[in-house]
Amino acid sequence: MSIRSNLEFERLRAIGAIVALTLKTVGAAVRAGITTAELDDVGAEVLKRNGARSSPPLVYGFPGALCISVNDEAIHGIPGDRAVQPGDLVKLDLVAEKDGFHADAAVTVSVAPHSEKGRELAQCAERAFRQGLGSARAGNRVYEIGKAVEREVRRSGFSVLRNLCGHGVGRTIHEEPNVPNFADPAARERLTEGLVITIEPIIAAGSGSNRLAKDGWTIRTSDGSLAAHYEHTVVITKGRPVLLTAA
Repeated sequence: MSIRSNLEFERLRAIGAIVALTLKTVGAAVRAGITTAELDDVGAEVLKRNGARSSPPLVYGFPGALCISVNDEAIHGIPGDRAVQPGDLVKLDLVAEKDGFHADAAVTVSVAPHSEKGRELAQCAERAFRQGLGSARAGNRVYEIGKAVEREVRRSGFSVLRNLCGHGVGRTIHEEPNVPNFADPAARERLTEGLVITIEPIIAAGSGSNRLAKDGWTIRTSDGSLAAHYEHTVVITKGRPVLLTAA
């Protein structure tokens, strides 16, 4: 969506703050022994206390408040009885809604004792986000974000999952435009002031090839390599973008 009024901006800022709080709270609860369903319950409670709702169950019928993906699972992992193990790489991805507005963010949490490869991968995803953010200005083309993201990922020796991308957001979960994590020549739309998008590097330690799991939701790396995900909802301006989901 493109923001048309101060009221829209304030409502987006409000749900963005709730998403940030929820991810911070769930992230602090990640530890060896806790199940992904228990983590999901933590997140659902924070949303409830703040008058918000998880968007994926509303829009797509997803069976959980958060997408919680572990190790080679890149995105859309279903919360369940899986217990987090020492050294796991846990992706927490949340889209939430309040007053008709949606915001989306994701973090990757490394569980102690930390895998060096996992920590490097998670740090790379965040760096790649920052690089993409630097290209997210009114007048630039969408593909410039992806070009900056992939340059950082490749420089670090990792791969982007090219079929997974950021997107417009606001009135629902997925809106135009798609925001690829590479310099996709088809992504020639110009970014406009007030446009609300997500920038979300989804990367892997291996080739970046991926597949849909049998559960019909989870996407995991084809070669079993670790995956990481980092995301914020941002508002495009003529200068530095506004991060709606930053704590």
